[in-house]
Amino acid sequence: MNYGNDTKLDVNKFTAYLKTLTSQFLTNKEYVNNKTKEPSRSFDLVSTKEQLEHIEQLITDANSEIKKHNDIVNNFQTERNNLIQSIWKFVTVEAKDTIANFNSSFKGLQTGIENIERQIKEKETAYTKLDNEIKKLNKNVTSTQPTVDEINRTLKYYGFNNFELVPSPKEKGFYQIQREDGTLVESTLSEGEITFITFLYFLQLTKGATNEETITEDRILVIDDPISSLDSNILFIVSTLIKEIIKNIKNNEGNIKQIILLTHNVYFHKEVFFIDGRQSENNNTNHWILRINKKVSTIQSFEKKNPIQSSYDLLWQEIKNRDKISGITIQNTMRRIIENYFKLLGKYGDDELINKFDNKEEQDICKSLISWMHDGSHSFSDDLFIEAQDNTIEKYLIVFKGVFEKTKNLGHYNMMMGVEND
Repeated sequence: MNYGNDTKLDVNKFTAYLKTLTSQFLTNKEYVNNKTKEPSRSFDLVSTKEQLEHIEQLITDANSEIKKHNDIVNNFQTERNNLIQSIWKFVTVEAKDTIANFNSSFKGLQTGIENIERQIKEKETAYTKLDNEIKKLNKNVTSTQPTVDEINRTLKYYGFNNFELVPSPKEKGFYQIQREDGTLVESTLSEGEITFITFLYFLQLTKGATNEETITEDRILVIDDPISSLDSNILFIVSTLIKEIIKNIKNNEGNIKQIILLTHNVYFHKEVFFIDGRQSENNNTNHWILRINKKVSTIQSFEKKNPIQSSYDLLWQEIKNRDKISGITIQNTMRRIIENYFKLLGKYGDDELINKFDNKEEQDICKSLISWMHDGSHSFSDDLFIEAQDNTIEKYLIVFKGVFEKTKNLGHYNMMMGVEND
């Protein structure tokens, strides 16, 4: 017997019961045939009731399963929904703790998000309020009056009392320059005065702006030879004002982040970049020299080392680098240093320097140094003397240092020689 794979009948049991029942039928048939042959003989037939009940039960169970299947087919959507609900019920029971933890975490995150969104809205409101206040204040900053007041204050502070700036009565945002009696200067200002006023206006512009939208922007200043056509006293004023800008940049104050300064005036360069005599380099300051030769521009970088030095500094450089230069010039170099420092600035004479030493022996050595310096600075030694004077130079350099020590100027010697003070 061939059964399909989708049968609801327990085929194995049905087959076994059927075989047993068939065997019982054959046995009973044999008993009936024997009774026919021997009517007087008694035979007991084998009972088939149990096997028939088993087979009937299998058929009943199969029909019940078929009915369940048919009910599902006939009510597919309802049964599908019931199945889904049952699955979810099982899942929720099994994952109850996981779901509870998730809900708790989700609620905490949601609360955190709501708090952050609230803080963002508060910050945005505060930003809008501050931005409006800044714009309102910027309207005052970009007005002409504060600029006029600041420039006039600077002019009077540095002794320019015969003229001042006033706002133009004809055009808003413009200036005019007038004398103390109220008359306009027109073309009576010198070229230096015009340059100085222009520079002061430029400095005011670096602190503000021509419109309120750009007043807080970071900026880089490029200043090209600001002391052209200026006399010497204004040169120091301009250098002082620029040094104040440089100081603020190094202290990260204000919105000026870098300054590029171009000049061909050595004295102005010296004034602007001088901080104190103990530092050979300016932090965060780089130096370049730009040269033009045969219409070709070249630029040389000195990094943080200032290439511009005074003639007095150069004399000390020769002393420090004496092993790299000719011994012929060392006497003249020492003489010029002593004359500059002690005679021109300190008003010392040769005899006064000699008398600073304690005993006659030291005085004789100092006198010998002065004589040796004068001799070497006014004549050239022959080759034999040059070959023999290396040790002599070192001895006199010791005496040269002693002159500063005895006059209580050893600190100046150490500074110029780059020696750390004890």
